[in-house]
Amino acid sequence: MNVSKVDGLLAEMRTAMLAAQGAGAPRTVGTSSVDFASVLKSSLDGVAQAQNQATQMQNAFVLGDDKVSLSDTMIAMQKANISFQTTIQVRNKVVAAYNDIMNMSV
Repeated sequence: MNVSKVDGLLAEMRTAMLAAQGAGAPRTVGTSSVDFASVLKSSLDGVAQAQNQATQMQNAFVLGDDKVSLSDTMIAMQKANISFQTTIQVRNKVVAAYNDIMNMSV
């Protein structure tokens, strides 16, 4: 297993964590607006891209491509799985919040 690829994976995870936290910097009102729909679309596109990459690597490994190693394939599959599971958990939280709001008495 190549250590530099694991380090790269950790760096990607840290970058994603900082992006999710807003890079730790508080936003002031009026400096920039973030459109929820565009953030959601880009997140879903990222999940789809990770799944497509994992599928391509699986197919290449099964067909015997020497450029694709088993460890790289497994890492790509796990990254795709983690991103998909995260998407499912976010969806569940959004649905739960919607249900809580709808059950509030006005």
